[in-house]
Amino acid sequence: MLLAPIWREAETAARSASKFTALFGLTLRLTDILALVGGGVLAYRLRFGSFALELAYRQTLLCSVLFALIILTSSSLYRSWRGRGLPAELTRVVSLWTMLFGCMVMYSTLVQQFGGMSRAWWLTWYGLGLAAVISVRVAVRHTAERLRARGVDQRTAVVVGGGANARRIVGAFKAQPWAGIHVLGWFAAPNSHRYLDESPCLGELDALPAFVETHRVDQVWIVLPMRAQDQIAHVLDALRHSTADIKMVPDLFGLQLLNHSVEQVAGMPVINLRSTPMNGNAYLLKAVEDRLLACLILLLIWPLMLAIAIGVKLSSPGPVLFRQSRHGRNGQEIEVWKFRSMHVHDEHAGSVTQATRDDARLTRFGAFLRRTSLDELPQFINVLQGRMSIVGPRPHAVAHNQQYMEQVVDYMQRHRIKPGITGWAQVNGLRGETDTVDKMSRRIELDLHYLQHWSLLLDLRIIVQTVLTGFAGRNAY
Repeated sequence: MLLAPIWREAETAARSASKFTALFGLTLRLTDILALVGGGVLAYRLRFGSFALELAYRQTLLCSVLFALIILTSSSLYRSWRGRGLPAELTRVVSLWTMLFGCMVMYSTLVQQFGGMSRAWWLTWYGLGLAAVISVRVAVRHTAERLRARGVDQRTAVVVGGGANARRIVGAFKAQPWAGIHVLGWFAAPNSHRYLDESPCLGELDALPAFVETHRVDQVWIVLPMRAQDQIAHVLDALRHSTADIKMVPDLFGLQLLNHSVEQVAGMPVINLRSTPMNGNAYLLKAVEDRLLACLILLLIWPLMLAIAIGVKLSSPGPVLFRQSRHGRNGQEIEVWKFRSMHVHDEHAGSVTQATRDDARLTRFGAFLRRTSLDELPQFINVLQGRMSIVGPRPHAVAHNQQYMEQVVDYMQRHRIKPGITGWAQVNGLRGETDTVDKMSRRIELDLHYLQHWSLLLDLRIIVQTVLTGFAGRNAY
Protein backbone atom coordinates (compact mmCIF):
# COMPACT_ATOMS: atom_id res chain seq x y z
CA MET A 1 0.00 0.00 0.00
CA LEU A 2 2.91 2.32 0.65
CA LEU A 3 3.85 2.02 -3.02
CA ALA A 4 0.38 2.90 -4.33
CA PRO A 5 0.98 6.69 -4.54
CA ILE A 6 4.20 6.08 -6.46
CA TRP A 7 2.44 3.77 -8.90
CA ARG A 8 -0.43 6.22 -9.46
CA GLU A 9 2.08 8.99 -10.15
CA ALA A 10 3.94 6.71 -12.58
CA GLU A 11 0.71 5.87 -14.43
CA THR A 12 -0.06 9.57 -14.88
CA ALA A 13 3.46 10.20 -16.18
CA ALA A 14 3.18 7.28 -18.59
CA ARG A 15 -0.04 8.63 -20.11
CA SER A 16 1.60 12.00 -20.78
CA ALA A 17 4.90 10.53 -22.01
CA SER A 18 3.64 9.57 -25.46
CA LYS A 19 2.17 13.07 -25.91
CA PHE A 20 5.53 14.70 -25.17
CA THR A 21 7.38 12.26 -27.44
CA ALA A 22 4.96 12.99 -30.28
CA LEU A 23 5.27 16.73 -29.63
CA PHE A 24 9.06 16.62 -29.75
CA GLY A 25 8.99 14.53 -32.93
CA LEU A 26 6.56 16.92 -34.62
CA THR A 27 8.65 19.91 -33.52
CA LEU A 28 11.79 18.44 -35.07
CA ARG A 29 10.02 17.61 -38.34
CA LEU A 30 8.64 21.14 -38.69
CA THR A 31 11.87 22.88 -37.71
CA ASP A 32 13.89 20.72 -40.12
CA ILE A 33 11.66 21.80 -43.01
CA LEU A 34 11.77 25.43 -41.85
CA ALA A 35 15.57 25.26 -41.55
CA LEU A 36 15.80 23.79 -45.04
CA VAL A 37 13.60 26.42 -46.69
CA GLY A 38 14.70 29.31 -44.48
CA GLY A 39 18.37 28.46 -44.98
CA GLY A 40 17.91 28.50 -48.75
CA VAL A 41 16.10 31.85 -48.72
CA LEU A 42 18.64 33.44 -46.36
CA ALA A 43 21.54 32.08 -48.41
CA TYR A 44 19.99 33.68 -51.51
CA ARG A 45 19.68 36.99 -49.65
CA LEU A 46 23.33 36.83 -48.60
CA ARG A 47 24.50 35.90 -52.09
CA PHE A 48 22.31 38.14 -54.26
CA GLY A 49 21.00 40.79 -51.83
CA SER A 50 17.32 39.99 -52.41
CA PHE A 51 14.58 37.75 -51.05
CA ALA A 52 12.93 37.53 -54.50
CA LEU A 53 14.20 34.12 -55.63
CA GLU A 54 14.55 33.30 -59.31
CA LEU A 55 12.44 30.46 -60.71
CA ALA A 56 15.25 27.86 -60.67
CA TYR A 57 15.96 28.55 -56.99
CA ARG A 58 12.27 28.39 -56.05
CA GLN A 59 11.91 25.05 -57.82
CA THR A 60 15.00 23.72 -56.08
CA LEU A 61 13.64 24.71 -52.65
CA LEU A 62 10.30 23.04 -53.40
CA CYS A 63 11.99 19.84 -54.52
CA SER A 64 14.24 19.91 -51.46
CA VAL A 65 11.16 19.69 -49.23
CA LEU A 66 9.99 16.59 -51.11
CA PHE A 67 13.45 15.01 -50.86
CA ALA A 68 13.59 15.84 -47.14
CA LEU A 69 10.22 14.21 -46.50
CA ILE A 70 11.48 11.05 -48.19
CA ILE A 71 15.07 10.87 -46.89
CA LEU A 72 14.78 12.28 -43.38
CA THR A 73 11.43 10.71 -42.48
CA SER A 74 12.30 7.25 -43.80
CA SER A 75 15.65 7.14 -42.00
CA SER A 76 14.31 6.72 -38.43
CA LEU A 77 15.81 10.13 -37.64
CA TYR A 78 12.72 11.11 -35.67
CA ARG A 79 12.40 7.99 -33.55
CA SER A 80 12.68 8.40 -29.81
CA TRP A 81 16.30 8.98 -28.71
CA ARG A 82 15.52 8.13 -25.10
CA GLY A 83 18.75 6.98 -23.49
CA ARG A 84 20.93 7.56 -26.57
CA GLY A 85 23.82 10.03 -26.62
CA LEU A 86 23.78 13.40 -28.38
CA PRO A 87 27.04 12.89 -30.40
CA ALA A 88 25.62 9.81 -32.14
CA GLU A 89 22.43 11.67 -33.04
CA LEU A 90 24.29 14.70 -34.40
CA THR A 91 26.58 12.47 -36.46
CA ARG A 92 23.50 10.91 -38.04
CA VAL A 93 22.00 14.36 -38.68
CA VAL A 94 25.15 15.52 -40.50
CA SER A 95 25.27 12.33 -42.59
CA LEU A 96 21.62 12.55 -43.64
CA TRP A 97 21.83 16.30 -44.30
CA THR A 98 24.83 15.69 -46.55
CA MET A 99 23.00 12.86 -48.30
CA LEU A 100 19.99 15.13 -48.82
CA PHE A 101 22.09 17.81 -50.48
CA GLY A 102 23.95 15.22 -52.54
CA CYS A 103 20.61 14.02 -53.92
CA MET A 104 19.58 17.62 -54.59
CA VAL A 105 22.77 18.32 -56.53
CA MET A 106 22.28 15.18 -58.63
CA TYR A 107 18.66 16.11 -59.31
CA SER A 108 19.58 19.66 -60.30
CA THR A 109 22.27 18.29 -62.61
CA LEU A 110 19.82 15.90 -64.27
CA VAL A 111 17.30 18.68 -64.95
CA GLN A 112 20.16 20.90 -66.15
CA GLN A 113 19.71 23.56 -63.48
CA PHE A 114 22.87 23.04 -61.43
CA GLY A 115 25.21 24.53 -64.04
CA GLY A 116 23.44 27.88 -63.99
CA MET A 117 23.12 28.16 -60.21
CA SER A 118 25.53 29.76 -57.76
CA ARG A 119 27.93 27.31 -56.07
CA ALA A 120 28.31 29.80 -53.22
CA TRP A 121 24.54 29.68 -52.70
CA TRP A 122 24.58 25.89 -52.47
CA LEU A 123 27.41 25.89 -49.91
CA THR A 124 25.86 28.70 -47.85
CA TRP A 125 22.47 26.98 -47.93
CA TYR A 126 24.03 23.71 -46.76
CA GLY A 127 25.91 25.40 -43.90
CA LEU A 128 23.09 27.64 -42.67
CA GLY A 129 20.52 24.86 -42.77
CA LEU A 130 22.76 22.36 -41.01
CA ALA A 131 23.65 24.88 -38.29
CA ALA A 132 19.95 25.58 -37.71
CA VAL A 133 19.01 21.89 -37.59
CA ILE A 134 21.78 21.10 -35.10
CA SER A 135 20.95 24.13 -32.92
CA VAL A 136 17.27 23.22 -32.73
CA ARG A 137 18.07 19.60 -31.90
CA VAL A 138 20.41 20.59 -29.10
CA ALA A 139 17.79 22.98 -27.69
CA VAL A 140 14.93 20.47 -27.97
CA ARG A 141 17.01 17.72 -26.45
CA HIS A 142 18.13 19.96 -23.58
CA THR A 143 14.50 20.90 -22.90
CA ALA A 144 13.37 17.28 -23.00
CA GLU A 145 16.15 16.17 -20.68
CA ARG A 146 15.32 18.88 -18.14
CA LEU A 147 11.64 17.91 -18.22
CA ARG A 148 12.46 14.24 -17.83
CA ALA A 149 14.78 14.98 -14.92
CA ARG A 150 11.75 16.62 -13.26
CA GLY A 151 9.54 13.60 -13.84
CA VAL A 152 7.82 14.67 -17.07
CA ASP A 153 7.77 12.41 -20.15
CA GLN A 154 8.80 9.33 -18.19
CA ARG A 155 8.55 5.69 -19.28
CA THR A 156 7.70 3.29 -16.49
CA ALA A 157 9.70 0.09 -16.33
CA VAL A 158 10.13 -3.04 -14.27
CA VAL A 159 13.20 -5.26 -14.12
CA VAL A 160 13.11 -9.06 -14.20
CA GLY A 161 16.01 -10.32 -12.13
CA GLY A 162 17.78 -8.99 -9.08
CA GLY A 163 21.43 -9.82 -9.73
CA ALA A 164 24.48 -7.63 -10.14
CA ASN A 165 23.64 -6.70 -13.73
CA ALA A 166 20.10 -5.70 -12.74
CA ARG A 167 21.58 -3.46 -10.08
CA ARG A 168 23.87 -1.93 -12.71
CA ILE A 169 20.91 -1.20 -15.01
CA VAL A 170 18.77 0.36 -12.29
CA GLY A 171 21.70 2.42 -11.05
CA ALA A 172 22.32 3.76 -14.56
CA PHE A 173 18.69 4.88 -14.92
CA LYS A 174 18.75 6.59 -11.54
CA ALA A 175 22.04 8.33 -12.29
CA GLN A 176 20.72 9.56 -15.66
CA PRO A 177 17.16 10.81 -15.09
CA TRP A 178 17.29 12.60 -18.46
CA ALA A 179 16.90 9.18 -20.09
CA GLY A 180 13.28 9.32 -18.91
CA ILE A 181 13.02 5.74 -17.62
CA HIS A 182 11.50 5.32 -14.15
CA VAL A 183 12.00 1.87 -12.60
CA LEU A 184 9.06 0.87 -10.40
CA GLY A 185 10.78 -2.20 -9.00
CA TRP A 186 11.92 -5.70 -9.86
CA PHE A 187 10.62 -9.26 -9.97
CA ALA A 188 12.59 -12.13 -8.54
CA ALA A 189 13.43 -15.16 -10.68
CA PRO A 190 13.62 -18.59 -9.01
CA ASN A 191 17.03 -19.46 -7.57
CA SER A 192 18.46 -16.08 -8.57
CA HIS A 193 20.76 -13.86 -6.55
CA ARG A 194 19.22 -10.79 -4.97
CA TYR A 195 21.57 -7.83 -4.96
CA LEU A 196 19.04 -5.18 -5.93
CA ASP A 197 18.26 -3.29 -2.73
CA GLU A 198 17.83 0.13 -4.38
CA SER A 199 14.35 -0.70 -5.73
CA PRO A 200 11.45 -2.61 -4.16
CA CYS A 201 10.88 -6.27 -4.95
CA LEU A 202 7.42 -6.53 -6.51
CA GLY A 203 7.07 -10.29 -6.20
CA GLU A 204 7.84 -13.49 -8.07
CA LEU A 205 7.62 -13.95 -11.84
CA ASP A 206 4.05 -15.26 -11.63
CA ALA A 207 2.90 -11.81 -10.49
CA LEU A 208 4.56 -10.02 -13.43
CA PRO A 209 1.75 -10.12 -16.08
CA ALA A 210 -0.92 -8.79 -13.73
CA PHE A 211 1.32 -6.00 -12.47
CA VAL A 212 2.29 -4.93 -15.99
CA GLU A 213 -1.37 -4.81 -17.02
CA THR A 214 -2.67 -3.12 -13.87
CA HIS A 215 -0.03 -0.41 -13.69
CA ARG A 216 0.32 0.16 -17.44
CA VAL A 217 4.03 -0.55 -17.44
CA ASP A 218 5.75 0.71 -20.60
CA GLN A 219 8.88 -1.44 -20.55
CA VAL A 220 9.96 -4.78 -19.12
CA TRP A 221 13.71 -5.23 -18.84
CA ILE A 222 14.83 -8.86 -18.64
CA VAL A 223 18.19 -9.04 -16.87
CA LEU A 224 18.75 -12.76 -16.41
CA PRO A 225 21.85 -14.90 -17.09
CA MET A 226 22.10 -16.50 -20.53
CA ARG A 227 21.69 -19.95 -18.98
CA ALA A 228 18.19 -19.05 -17.74
CA GLN A 229 16.57 -19.64 -21.14
CA ASP A 230 13.56 -21.42 -19.65
CA GLN A 231 12.80 -18.44 -17.39
CA ILE A 232 13.25 -15.99 -20.27
CA ALA A 233 10.88 -18.02 -22.43
CA HIS A 234 8.41 -18.12 -19.52
CA VAL A 235 8.48 -14.30 -19.23
CA LEU A 236 7.90 -13.86 -22.96
CA ASP A 237 5.01 -16.31 -22.92
CA ALA A 238 3.46 -14.71 -19.84
CA LEU A 239 3.57 -11.28 -21.52
CA ARG A 240 2.33 -12.44 -24.93
CA HIS A 241 -0.88 -10.41 -24.53
CA SER A 242 0.87 -7.30 -23.19
CA THR A 243 1.68 -4.25 -25.30
CA ALA A 244 4.66 -3.32 -23.11
CA ASP A 245 8.07 -3.14 -24.77
CA ILE A 246 10.22 -6.08 -23.73
CA LYS A 247 13.99 -5.56 -23.67
CA MET A 248 16.68 -8.04 -22.76
CA VAL A 249 20.09 -7.12 -21.41
CA PRO A 250 22.41 -10.08 -22.17
CA ASP A 251 25.09 -10.84 -19.61
CA LEU A 252 27.97 -9.47 -21.70
CA PHE A 253 29.39 -6.87 -19.33
CA GLY A 254 32.60 -8.79 -18.70
CA LEU A 255 33.40 -9.33 -22.37
CA GLN A 256 35.58 -7.20 -24.65
CA LEU A 257 33.16 -6.24 -27.44
CA LEU A 258 33.86 -4.66 -30.83
CA ASN A 259 31.16 -3.43 -33.21
CA HIS A 260 28.61 -5.66 -31.48
CA SER A 261 25.12 -5.97 -32.91
CA VAL A 262 22.19 -8.34 -33.30
CA GLU A 263 21.24 -9.80 -36.67
CA GLN A 264 19.58 -12.79 -38.26
CA VAL A 265 21.63 -15.41 -40.10
CA ALA A 266 19.74 -18.20 -41.89
CA GLY A 267 16.70 -17.32 -39.81
CA MET A 268 18.59 -17.59 -36.52
CA PRO A 269 19.12 -14.67 -34.11
CA VAL A 270 22.84 -14.00 -33.73
CA ILE A 271 24.68 -11.61 -31.43
CA ASN A 272 27.87 -10.28 -32.99
CA LEU A 273 30.39 -9.94 -30.18
CA ARG A 274 33.26 -8.92 -32.44
CA SER A 275 32.99 -8.13 -36.12
CA THR A 276 34.71 -6.03 -38.74
CA PRO A 277 33.23 -2.53 -38.38
CA MET A 278 33.56 -1.59 -42.05
CA ASN A 279 31.71 -3.89 -44.40
CA GLY A 280 29.35 -3.26 -47.27
CA ASN A 281 28.40 0.38 -47.77
CA ALA A 282 30.73 1.65 -45.04
CA TYR A 283 33.73 -0.10 -46.61
CA LEU A 284 32.85 1.23 -50.07
CA LEU A 285 32.33 4.75 -48.72
CA LYS A 286 35.71 4.79 -46.99
CA ALA A 287 37.43 3.36 -50.07
CA VAL A 288 35.99 6.14 -52.24
CA GLU A 289 37.01 8.73 -49.63
CA ASP A 290 40.57 7.37 -49.56
CA ARG A 291 41.04 7.26 -53.34
CA LEU A 292 39.57 10.70 -53.99
CA LEU A 293 41.53 12.44 -51.22
CA ALA A 294 44.76 10.61 -52.08
CA CYS A 295 44.50 11.66 -55.75
CA LEU A 296 43.79 15.25 -54.80
CA ILE A 297 46.61 15.41 -52.24
CA LEU A 298 49.17 13.80 -54.57
CA LEU A 299 48.30 16.30 -57.30
CA LEU A 300 48.98 19.09 -54.82
CA ILE A 301 52.17 17.76 -53.22
CA TRP A 302 54.07 16.07 -56.06
CA PRO A 303 56.50 19.01 -56.44
CA LEU A 304 57.25 18.80 -52.71
CA MET A 305 57.75 15.03 -52.93
CA LEU A 306 60.15 15.49 -55.85
CA ALA A 307 62.17 18.04 -53.86
CA ILE A 308 62.28 15.71 -50.84
CA ALA A 309 63.41 12.80 -53.01
CA ILE A 310 66.32 14.89 -54.30
CA GLY A 311 67.17 15.94 -50.73
CA VAL A 312 67.20 12.32 -49.53
CA LYS A 313 69.48 11.29 -52.39
CA LEU A 314 71.91 14.11 -51.65
CA SER A 315 71.90 13.57 -47.85
CA SER A 316 73.44 10.08 -47.86
CA PRO A 317 74.04 7.09 -50.15
CA GLY A 318 71.15 4.71 -50.55
CA PRO A 319 67.63 4.44 -51.98
CA VAL A 320 65.11 7.28 -51.80
CA LEU A 321 62.35 5.11 -50.34
CA PHE A 322 62.46 2.95 -47.23
CA ARG A 323 60.23 -0.12 -47.58
CA GLN A 324 59.13 -2.05 -44.52
CA SER A 325 56.73 -4.93 -43.89
CA ARG A 326 53.79 -4.02 -41.70
CA HIS A 327 50.55 -5.73 -40.79
CA GLY A 328 47.56 -4.48 -42.78
CA ARG A 329 43.86 -5.32 -42.78
CA ASN A 330 43.06 -8.73 -41.27
CA GLY A 331 46.69 -9.08 -40.20
CA GLN A 332 48.06 -9.57 -43.72
CA GLU A 333 51.58 -8.31 -44.36
CA ILE A 334 51.84 -5.23 -46.57
CA GLU A 335 54.76 -3.13 -47.77
CA VAL A 336 54.68 0.45 -46.49
CA TRP A 337 56.74 3.22 -48.07
CA LYS A 338 58.51 6.16 -46.48
CA PHE A 339 61.20 8.57 -47.53
CA ARG A 340 64.45 7.16 -46.14
CA SER A 341 65.50 9.19 -43.11
CA MET A 342 68.42 7.07 -41.82
CA HIS A 343 71.80 5.95 -43.01
CA VAL A 344 71.57 2.52 -44.63
CA HIS A 345 72.07 -0.14 -41.94
CA ASP A 346 71.08 -3.72 -41.15
CA GLU A 347 68.65 -4.67 -38.38
CA HIS A 348 69.18 -7.83 -36.39
CA ALA A 349 67.02 -10.64 -37.70
CA GLY A 350 63.47 -10.46 -36.37
CA SER A 351 63.97 -7.18 -34.53
CA VAL A 352 63.09 -3.56 -35.26
CA THR A 353 64.59 -0.73 -33.25
CA GLN A 354 62.28 2.28 -32.93
CA ALA A 355 63.72 5.70 -33.66
CA THR A 356 64.58 7.64 -30.52
CA ARG A 357 65.35 11.28 -29.83
CA ASP A 358 68.83 12.22 -31.18
CA ASP A 359 69.08 8.79 -32.88
CA ALA A 360 72.57 8.46 -34.38
CA ARG A 361 71.19 6.54 -37.37
CA LEU A 362 69.25 9.60 -38.60
CA THR A 363 70.68 11.84 -41.28
CA ARG A 364 70.38 15.57 -40.66
CA PHE A 365 67.83 15.88 -43.48
CA GLY A 366 66.10 12.70 -42.28
CA ALA A 367 65.71 14.11 -38.77
CA PHE A 368 63.90 17.10 -40.27
CA LEU A 369 61.63 14.82 -42.31
CA ARG A 370 60.69 12.73 -39.27
CA ARG A 371 60.16 15.76 -37.05
CA THR A 372 57.68 17.19 -39.58
CA SER A 373 56.29 13.76 -40.65
CA LEU A 374 57.16 14.58 -44.27
CA ASP A 375 58.86 11.18 -44.51
CA GLU A 376 55.38 9.60 -44.59
CA LEU A 377 54.15 11.37 -47.75
CA PRO A 378 54.81 8.31 -50.01
CA GLN A 379 52.12 6.49 -48.06
CA PHE A 380 49.53 8.39 -50.10
CA ILE A 381 50.72 6.15 -52.95
CA ASN A 382 50.09 3.16 -50.64
CA VAL A 383 46.54 4.48 -50.24
CA LEU A 384 46.04 4.50 -54.02
CA GLN A 385 47.41 0.94 -54.11
CA GLY A 386 44.71 -0.09 -51.63
CA ARG A 387 47.15 -1.10 -48.90
CA MET A 388 46.36 1.77 -46.52
CA SER A 389 43.74 4.38 -45.66
CA ILE A 390 44.34 8.06 -45.04
CA VAL A 391 42.81 7.71 -41.56
CA GLY A 392 43.17 4.58 -39.46
CA PRO A 393 45.38 2.92 -36.86
CA ARG A 394 49.06 3.50 -37.64
CA PRO A 395 50.77 0.38 -39.02
CA HIS A 396 53.32 -1.11 -36.65
CA ALA A 397 56.31 -3.16 -37.70
CA VAL A 398 55.64 -6.91 -37.78
CA ALA A 399 58.24 -7.45 -35.05
CA HIS A 400 56.40 -4.97 -32.80
CA ASN A 401 53.13 -6.82 -33.30
CA GLN A 402 54.76 -10.08 -32.28
CA GLN A 403 56.14 -8.34 -29.19
CA TYR A 404 52.97 -6.57 -28.02
CA MET A 405 50.13 -8.88 -29.07
CA GLU A 406 50.65 -10.99 -25.94
CA GLN A 407 51.12 -7.99 -23.63
CA VAL A 408 48.30 -5.65 -24.68
CA VAL A 409 44.65 -6.74 -24.51
CA ASP A 410 42.90 -6.75 -27.92
CA TYR A 411 46.07 -5.58 -29.66
CA MET A 412 45.30 -7.33 -32.96
CA GLN A 413 41.72 -6.01 -33.12
CA ARG A 414 43.14 -2.81 -34.64
CA HIS A 415 43.87 -4.81 -37.79
CA ARG A 416 40.20 -5.26 -38.63
CA ILE A 417 40.55 -2.21 -40.91
CA LYS A 418 43.32 -0.84 -43.11
CA PRO A 419 46.10 1.05 -41.34
CA GLY A 420 46.20 4.81 -41.83
CA ILE A 421 48.64 7.65 -42.42
CA THR A 422 47.15 9.42 -39.42
CA GLY A 423 44.69 8.33 -36.77
CA TRP A 424 42.72 9.09 -33.62
CA ALA A 425 45.67 8.10 -31.42
CA GLN A 426 48.04 10.41 -33.29
CA VAL A 427 45.88 13.54 -33.03
CA ASN A 428 45.49 12.80 -29.32
CA GLY A 429 49.22 13.06 -28.71
CA LEU A 430 50.36 9.45 -29.17
CA ARG A 431 52.76 9.88 -32.06
CA GLY A 432 56.27 8.58 -32.38
CA GLU A 433 57.99 6.17 -30.04
CA THR A 434 55.95 3.81 -27.85
CA ASP A 435 58.68 2.60 -25.53
CA THR A 436 56.46 1.19 -22.76
CA VAL A 437 53.53 -1.21 -22.58
CA ASP A 438 51.42 1.55 -20.99
CA LYS A 439 51.96 3.86 -23.97
CA MET A 440 51.11 1.08 -26.40
CA SER A 441 48.00 0.15 -24.39
CA ARG A 442 46.80 3.74 -24.52
CA ARG A 443 47.40 3.88 -28.28
CA ILE A 444 45.44 0.65 -28.80
CA GLU A 445 42.61 2.00 -26.64
CA LEU A 446 42.31 5.05 -28.91
CA ASP A 447 42.58 2.91 -32.06
CA LEU A 448 39.68 0.75 -30.89
CA HIS A 449 37.68 3.88 -30.04
CA TYR A 450 38.10 4.93 -33.67
CA LEU A 451 36.91 1.53 -34.90
CA GLN A 452 33.81 1.70 -32.71
CA HIS A 453 32.86 5.26 -33.66
CA TRP A 454 33.98 5.55 -37.28
CA SER A 455 32.19 8.01 -39.54
CA LEU A 456 33.14 10.27 -42.44
CA LEU A 457 32.75 13.21 -40.09
CA LEU A 458 35.27 11.69 -37.66
CA ASP A 459 37.70 11.08 -40.54
CA LEU A 460 37.44 14.70 -41.64
CA ARG A 461 37.93 15.88 -38.06
CA ILE A 462 41.12 13.80 -37.74
CA ILE A 463 42.43 15.07 -41.07
CA VAL A 464 41.82 18.70 -40.07
CA GLN A 465 43.44 18.17 -36.65
CA THR A 466 46.43 16.53 -38.32
CA VAL A 467 46.88 19.46 -40.69
CA LEU A 468 46.60 21.98 -37.85
CA THR A 469 48.61 20.26 -35.13
CA GLY A 470 49.80 16.85 -36.14
CA PHE A 471 52.74 17.36 -38.47
CA ALA A 472 55.28 18.56 -35.92
CA GLY A 473 54.37 16.95 -32.62
CA ARG A 474 56.83 16.83 -29.76
CA ASN A 475 57.02 13.02 -29.96
CA ALA A 476 57.87 12.98 -33.67
CA TYR A 477 61.54 12.11 -34.16
